[in-house]
Amino acid sequence: MECKMETDEIEEPPPTNHLLQWSQWQLIDSILPTGGFAHSFGLEAAMQAQIVMGPEDLKTFVIHLLENTGSLLLPFVYEANKSPNLDTWTKLNRTLEATLTNEVSKKSSISQGSALLRVAASVFPEVPSLKTMRDKLLGSGTVSFHHAPVFGLTCGLLGFDSGTSQRAYVFMTMRDVLSAATRLNLVGPLGAAALQHQIAYVAEEIVRKWMDRPVEEACQTSPLLDTIQGCHGYLFSRLFCS
Repeated sequence: MECKMETDEIEEPPPTNHLLQWSQWQLIDSILPTGGFAHSFGLEAAMQAQIVMGPEDLKTFVIHLLENTGSLLLPFVYEANKSPNLDTWTKLNRTLEATLTNEVSKKSSISQGSALLRVAASVFPEVPSLKTMRDKLLGSGTVSFHHAPVFGLTCGLLGFDSGTSQRAYVFMTMRDVLSAATRLNLVGPLGAAALQHQIAYVAEEIVRKWMDRPVEEACQTSPLLDTIQGCHGYLFSRLFCS
């Protein structure tokens, strides 16, 4: 009887903010099958063009990539997170479709965004609007699911604040490109982990610089990286989709 009473006392519902943290960790967990590890963000093309040759070049590449991500994509994450509804998302998605300048990055964004929305609608049933919106958009057959607006929308519906959502987006970009660097044998797993920690300080500065901006201020800060990524489709042999 005493054991049962003790068990009953322990079985209290966890605080809402604790459950929110579990959702946050799951959303940025590499085990979530959104296809991010199929993309190198132009790193593979940069290697074959001999722009990135070693760890120091890799560090420079990653920093410029994060700067580009912050300047171009964080405004879409921010506004989708701030107003997580179908009308806002549709407008942001069409704007990003017109903004992306090469087919490789465009296809990469659509592929990851489609996977993320499909996974989120299945993994988070407590937010039925994710599935409802996905079904409605798929039924229309006229909308592509770009990754940044989908990520911001998902974060907004799950209750994440804008700062957390934007930092998570930059973190995922850094995580995925360093994973690609490991598989391209540019750096070992331990070296990639150390480099990620070093770049974290720069990443935080980038987030603070570009966070909470409207989409009207979205821009490219490193157009060379965009050009390199656009060359990925011309590689004779390649490991990644982009």
